Amino acid sequence: MTKFSDFALAEPIQKRVAEGGYTTPSPIQQQAIPPALEGKDILGIAQTGTGKTAAFSLPSIHHLLNNKKRAGRFECRMLVLAPTRELARQIADSMIGYSKGLGLYVTSAFGGVPINRQKRVLERGVDVLVATPGRLLDLVDQRYLNLSKVEILVLDEADQMLDLGFIVPLKKIVPLLPKQRQSLFFSATMPKTISQLADQFLTNPVQVSVAPQSTTAERVDQKVTYINQDDKQRLLKDFINKENPDHMLVFTQTKHGADKVVKNLMAVGIHSAAIHGNKSQPQRERALGDFKKGKINILVATDIAARGIDVDGVSHVINFDMPNVSEQYVHRIGRTARAGASGISYSLVAPDERQFLRDVVKLTGVKPEVIALPEGYDEPPREEVAPRIYGQKPKKYGAKPTRSGPPKNKHSSRKGRPGVGGSGRGGPGSAAKSDGPKHWNNGAKSFKRRQARKADA
Repeated sequence: MTKFSDFALAEPIQKRVAEGGYTTPSPIQQQAIPPALEGKDILGIAQTGTGKTAAFSLPSIHHLLNNKKRAGRFECRMLVLAPTRELARQIADSMIGYSKGLGLYVTSAFGGVPINRQKRVLERGVDVLVATPGRLLDLVDQRYLNLSKVEILVLDEADQMLDLGFIVPLKKIVPLLPKQRQSLFFSATMPKTISQLADQFLTNPVQVSVAPQSTTAERVDQKVTYINQDDKQRLLKDFINKENPDHMLVFTQTKHGADKVVKNLMAVGIHSAAIHGNKSQPQRERALGDFKKGKINILVATDIAARGIDVDGVSHVINFDMPNVSEQYVHRIGRTARAGASGISYSLVAPDERQFLRDVVKLTGVKPEVIALPEGYDEPPREEVAPRIYGQKPKKYGAKPTRSGPPKNKHSSRKGRPGVGGSGRGGPGSAAKSDGPKHWNNGAKSFKRRQARKADA
């Protein structure tokens, strides 16, 4: 199939596709749409930016249109599961565009926003529901959603679902669905765990693939610089001032790290914004909207929040922190070089991140070009350093330094007798006379009141 008009899609859908300016289907669309139109289950392996959304949306809308019926109260006819709010919102917006004027109701449900509005929408029934697993189960548990009449199930970004720990929610969702349904399952990578999950959702699926598993996007010029961790912020600032990118994505491993990068960039006059799980939904939407409109050129994100970012023209992806899961590298740099464009990925690798880089090279089979540090930067040590475990403070090896000076006296407000270590509760005298926290004095007053009551008795 070399043209969308070659597909057996309903005429109204063909019209919407033509109005959107689409004429030639992408490789994943060429492979997935024909069997999906026949009602077969699909197992698709494709990276982000390859046209997956249209690959499952167009044949699904065709089915809903040709078998038009009203969804029951608190029911949906098609369910799309996505790992993040941003991706759920993006898929819903795309499907609304594809089905405009066709009489189909598309809505989304995800966390970070009040659940009551979502309940009111579902009460009258919807044709398509795009949801994150957590919010979906909340609605099911509160009896505001019935999945027994789902005709089509789509699971998008399945590998990210597992990375985010959604395996248990997904297993809870499976028995809530009817056995007679069409299922479409998409993932950027296909490790054994994903294959096992697919077996629970799919029946005799047609497997389609547009790229070898775990390969990086074509036309991405991958570069790496070895650098000390403390110098990364300065190098990032120098790189931005030199390249002056229109749209740059910077990836950090933690939420705090993303905020810190933005704070330091703003301090030197570089407008940027962060997007991560601690940001409210309005904050995330505002940051993403400003990035798309060009109000800011730099968007700093964590891996979780970045899923669903669909912005044309991202020229640079910066790995400020190397991912400790190699597959995340594939997802990160897939944000650039989309739809046939070219892009640059630039990884800043500290000594304790070199093992992560080796894991990436082993996975992808691509060795990034090494860029030397500019003048004025200290070369990082060449010796091997243990990989960093994010969320834990690095261990400090060696004997503890001995303390000089006189022995340290116990504070009188500590447990036990005043001025003496011990395990018993301090008496009223020690607490009342101490300079410790106020609540200790409150305890002493209570003790005195009890003694007074005994005396009165």
